[in-house]
Amino acid sequence: MAVQVGQPAPDFTATAVVNGQFEQVKLSSFRGQNVVLFFWPLDFTFVCPTEIVAFSDAVPKFAERNTAVLGASIDSHFTHLAWQNTPRTTGGLGKVAFPMIADLTKEISRNYGVLNDGGVALRGLFLIDRNGIVRHMLVNDLPLGRSVEEALRVLDALAHFEQHGEVCPANWRPGEKGMKPDPEGARSFFAQWGAKA
Repeated sequence: MAVQVGQPAPDFTATAVVNGQFEQVKLSSFRGQNVVLFFWPLDFTFVCPTEIVAFSDAVPKFAERNTAVLGASIDSHFTHLAWQNTPRTTGGLGKVAFPMIADLTKEISRNYGVLNDGGVALRGLFLIDRNGIVRHMLVNDLPLGRSVEEALRVLDALAHFEQHGEVCPANWRPGEKGMKPDPEGARSFFAQWGAKA
């Protein structure tokens, strides 16, 4: 059965490119911090490098939120390294600030439910909390790139809920009011929200 929100994230150990070296990465070793795990279809393609560079550039923002970023595709670690060793001006990535995981057997993609009939991973993104539970998932078709800012917003919403016990309504942003998850809390929120409309 594929991963589901509210259930434990499937653990894995895989070879990854980390700071230009090959290392074994085990998902469960990140317990105690949140993890954003995202998949892309193939190395040396078109939408994929825009997402990888955007997530890499945002690693400090994720770190501020006690969150590790992990990325994976069905390519080998050798291909990942070659892509990083190719300059961005000639179709490469340059240095990447998070582990690029090789899912050559496709087992990780299959376990997360993102392996398509063509044998590549769809653009899946999973927010796994510090206890190893999947709290958010998003799967885009191949032509549709993801938003790093939305991933950060969802992390902030999770932190708000954990800290205050308030749920986060549509388009919630840090600093905005949440909603107490009961009938009176909903009435109070909508009374204030309606006054702004």
